[in-house]
Amino acid sequence: MSLTFDALLLDLSGVLYDDNKVIDGAIDCVREARHLGLQLRFVTNTATRSHHRILQQLLGMGFSIESRELYTAPRAAATYLEQHNLSPLALVHPAIASEFSHLTKTQPNCVVLGDARDGLTYEALNQAFRLCHQGLPLIGIGLNRYFNGSNGLMLDAGGFITGLAWAAQVEPIIMGKPSVKFYQHIVASTGLNAKQCLMVGDDVAADVVGAVAAGLQACLVQTGKFRANDLHQLPQEARTIASINDLFKAYAR
Repeated sequence: MSLTFDALLLDLSGVLYDDNKVIDGAIDCVREARHLGLQLRFVTNTATRSHHRILQQLLGMGFSIESRELYTAPRAAATYLEQHNLSPLALVHPAIASEFSHLTKTQPNCVVLGDARDGLTYEALNQAFRLCHQGLPLIGIGLNRYFNGSNGLMLDAGGFITGLAWAAQVEPIIMGKPSVKFYQHIVASTGLNAKQCLMVGDDVAADVVGAVAAGLQACLVQTGKFRANDLHQLPQEARTIASINDLFKAYAR
């Protein structure tokens, strides 16, 4: 089979699985991608599970994946802090606190904000605001508006990051989708150029618009948190498919 891409970047929740249930055809799609010799990258902004936990979850579901193929926004944020000698006030979910604990010192010189759920209290956000108002960096773990949870759509960290940045008059540094630098980093790991890479996701802004801005091909799946109104935001260069099960039929030459 001849395809229009040589590397496949896959979002996780809403594309491969939905509420811990594997989406029909997802495991076969990954298996076929390997059979075709495609480079695979699994790309997620999930900020409520560690890199190791996500990897074990995917393996437990039956997906074939190596640790080096998994790119998470929290891991990218921690790497950025290490490279820039930053010590954060980390407003993150307890499940990923260990990703930042070794970087935390008495006096923070930046703020890291992610999907901390109940940790995003007024007191905590106000503490972050005071630091950012002094001009300290605000690092956001992804910039998603919402996600599809077990009880329906749930507010994600993007609104809190945007509100804090607006109030403190700072420009947030986004680690994860839709950051162009995040996509560029993943593309560089493949040794290919951006046009040879296809990003598949259920979030039109983070997965599709973000990928197109970075020069990748992009595809929106109509599973997960997809809503019909998302089609109005779909870039002209992008495509849409009913589910991951239709991917290879849609992109066969």
